[in-house]
Amino acid sequence: MGWGMVMAAAGFSPAVAADSNPLHEWVDAPDNLTLKLNFRTRVEGIDGQLRPNIARRDLLTTFRTTLLADYDTGPVHIVGELRDARGYAEKDNSSAGINEVNALEPLQAYLRFDLDGMTGKGSRGALTAGRFTLDIGAGRLAARPDFSDSVNSFTGVSFDWTGQGKDHLLLFWTMPSTRLPSDPDAIHHNRVELDRARTGLQFFGGDYTRPLIAGVTGEAYVFRLAERDASYQATRNRHLVTYGGRLFRKPQTNSFDFEVEGIGQTGHARASTAATDRKDVDVSAWLIHGEVGRKFGGPWAPRISFHGDKITGEDSDPSKITRFDSLYGAARTDFGPSSLYGMVSRANLRSVGVRLEAAPSKKLDGFVMVRGLWLDSKTDSFGSTGVRDARGRSGDHAGTQVEGRVRYWFVPKIFRVEAGGAVLARGRFLKDAPNAPDNGDAHYFFLDFVTDF
Repeated sequence: MGWGMVMAAAGFSPAVAADSNPLHEWVDAPDNLTLKLNFRTRVEGIDGQLRPNIARRDLLTTFRTTLLADYDTGPVHIVGELRDARGYAEKDNSSAGINEVNALEPLQAYLRFDLDGMTGKGSRGALTAGRFTLDIGAGRLAARPDFSDSVNSFTGVSFDWTGQGKDHLLLFWTMPSTRLPSDPDAIHHNRVELDRARTGLQFFGGDYTRPLIAGVTGEAYVFRLAERDASYQATRNRHLVTYGGRLFRKPQTNSFDFEVEGIGQTGHARASTAATDRKDVDVSAWLIHGEVGRKFGGPWAPRISFHGDKITGEDSDPSKITRFDSLYGAARTDFGPSSLYGMVSRANLRSVGVRLEAAPSKKLDGFVMVRGLWLDSKTDSFGSTGVRDARGRSGDHAGTQVEGRVRYWFVPKIFRVEAGGAVLARGRFLKDAPNAPDNGDAHYFFLDFVTDF
C-alpha cells in the first residue's frame, strides 16, 4: 500500500492535506481555535561512542508527540502546548538523557496580548505572560531545536515588537525550567516528573534586529543569567553577562550570503557544583562564528558554504573561567546531530568546514558537511565527551566529522521521512588522551518519521 493510499484511508487526500489542517477539521474546531499535532518516531544508533564509561554501541527508539492549542479571543491568545517524549531499548549506560526523554510535560501555557498598531501604523507587538519557549537570533544562546525530543521552557514575561521598517525588539525576563527527572533510572523508565521553574534561576535580556543595506541585517543583544543552588539541584552559581552582535545576509539564488557573529561572556561562577566549593571565579570567554556561501540556480538549487568557528576553552589559569557557556543554545545547526551523538558542542573548539546543500524538488532536499575539529585549549575537555588531558600532551586535533541528511515529503506539510548520520574520525587527541575510550571512530545514524496535523 502506497503512502497516498495510507493517507486516504486516514480520511484525507494529499491534495486537501497540503492546504488545510486535518486535525482542525476532524474535531470540528471553531475558526478561532488553532490546533497543531506533531508526531515523530525516531530510530537511531551509534557505534564507537567517544564518551568514557558510556555504551560503545547503543540503539534508541523515541516517540515524540506535541499538541498545541491557540485560542484567539480577539485581543488575547490563550496558548497551551503539551509534549510527551519517551525512549525505549537503550542500554543502561546509554548517553540518552533528559534531552531525549521528558514524558508528559506541559511545555507552554501562556497568554499573548495583541499590541499591533500601538506604536504607530504598520507596527506589530505582543506581550506574553506565562510559560513559553525562546528562539532568539541564530539560536546559539537560546533556541527551540527541532532535532531534540525535549526543549527548555521559560516562565516569565516577554515583549515582542516589530516596527514598520521591519526592525525587531525582544525584551524578556524568565525563570528557566529545570528539566526533570534527573535520575538516570527514572529517565530510562520514562517516569513523569514535571519540570520546575524557580526564582533562584533567572534569565533575562534584550535582542534588537534591524535591516541595514543591500539585504544585510544587523543584530545586537545582551543577556543575563543568575543562579543559585536549590534543594534538588546543585549549581555552579553562575552570574553571567553574555553580549554580542551578528551581521548576516540570507541565501538568495545566484547571490553571495554570509553570517558573522561575535559573543563575549563575563561575570563570575564557581569551578564546580560541589557544596564545598564556595569560591567565585571571574569569567572571561568568547565565541566567533563566520560563514560565507553562494546559492546557485538550476533544478537542484545547490548552495555551497564555508564555515569557521573559534570558541574558548578552559585554560590552565585557575584564577579565571574561560570555557564558553552556550546557555540555552542549540548546537545542531552548526555542529551536527545531538541525542546519542552530540559530542561536538559550543565550547573549547576551533573548526573549519564546508557544506553542500541541494533541493532536487519541492519534496526532496538534503545536505552533506565536512568539518575539521581542534581544541582551543589542550588542557580542557573536548566538546561534551568528557575526554581530557590535563597536562596537554595529547595535542589539539580532535578529528574530522562528516555529517549528512536527506529529507523527503511524501505528503507536503503533512508527512515526511528524514534519514541521516555522522562519522567522527578520531584525531590524535581522541586517541591519546588518558581517558579516551579505545572504541575506534564514531558512527551514528538516525531515521525519522514525522507527521504534522
